[in-house]
Amino acid sequence: MALFQASVLKSHLALLDETVIDKAYKKYQKYFWNTSIQENIKIAKEEQYQATFFNELFVNILGYTLFPNPNPNLTTEFKNEKNARKADGAILLKDTAIGVIELKGTNTKDLESIRKQAFDYKANQKGCIYVITSNFEKLRFYINDATEFEEFNLLSS
Repeated sequence: MALFQASVLKSHLALLDETVIDKAYKKYQKYFWNTSIQENIKIAKEEQYQATFFNELFVNILGYTLFPNPNPNLTTEFKNEKNARKADGAILLKDTAIGVIELKGTNTKDLESIRKQAFDYKANQKGCIYVITSNFEKLRFYINDATEFEEFNLLSS
C-alpha cells in the first residue's frame, strides 16, 4: 500500500507552483548531484555534515526557516518533552514538533537500524506525526507509524 493515496497526492500536486518546484529541483540537482560534493558527503562523519545537511536540504531547497532566524519552522537538537534525549532536528508548527528528524552518517547503510530511535523521539512529542530518517545518501519519510514510508535516494538521478 502506498504512503499517499493517488487522488490525494494528485490534488496536492495541483496546488503547487511549478516555477517554485522547478527552481528547488535545480538547486537540489546542483548540490546533491555534484560528484565532488557527493564524495565528501560519503566520507563525512555525522557531526561534521549534519548542520550543512539541514541548511542545504531543508533550508535552501525545501524552504524551511532554521532557528535562530525569526519565525523558525525547523530546529536542530530538539529535546524530548519527557526526558533529556534529543532528536537531531524537528519540524515545528507554533513551537510544537510535528516532525522529528534523525540523522546518521553514510557508514550507516541500513536506515531500518535508526527507525526505532527516531520513533522513540516521535513518541516523546505530543502532536508529532512525521518522522524523517537519513544517512545523507537516502532519506525516509514516515507518517504516524513505522509500517510504511517513502524512501528517496538523494545522491543519484
